[in-house]
Amino acid sequence: MHQASVAYTPIARILHWITALLVIGLIVVGIVMGNMASGPLQDRLYNLHRSTGALVLVLAIIRLGYRLTHPPLPLPAHMPASRRLAAESMHWCLYILLIVQPLVGWAATSAYRAPIIVYRLFELPPILPVNQPLSEQLFFVHRGLGFVLAALVLGHAGAALHHHFVQRDRVLMRMVSGG
Repeated sequence: MHQASVAYTPIARILHWITALLVIGLIVVGIVMGNMASGPLQDRLYNLHRSTGALVLVLAIIRLGYRLTHPPLPLPAHMPASRRLAAESMHWCLYILLIVQPLVGWAATSAYRAPIIVYRLFELPPILPVNQPLSEQLFFVHRGLGFVLAALVLGHAGAALHHHFVQRDRVLMRMVSGG
């Protein structure tokens, strides 16, 4: 397939699928750790969640930079303008949340003063002073944004599957094979 006819480059597709898997994992781990008894397993899940959240923040910034410098081909002309606008809006909301959500988690954890040791390699510095009431508010926002992110991910995946199985167009294949 000629590069000019590829909707998403291989780099864009790899970044997308790695991010998708990590975000789905973060959502699952976040729900599980938030609903289990305190103990060593919960502590390990919190550490995994914080480490993976930091990784998603870096990937999201890379993805955004890549997207701005390597825009995909336009969506198919047969799509109504309202659906193209909805798709673009969904993508930009996802990009924003993929950056804001880990930042809110980092801020909440900083105000709580729990360490963020990324995969046992290095520790992220706190970005806020200790403030328990603020920490609780930020964790509340973080949980809420997590549910919003989960809904957007489900909507995004649902729309892609709708295109593939109902519309029978190539929209999903743009991110699977590039075109």
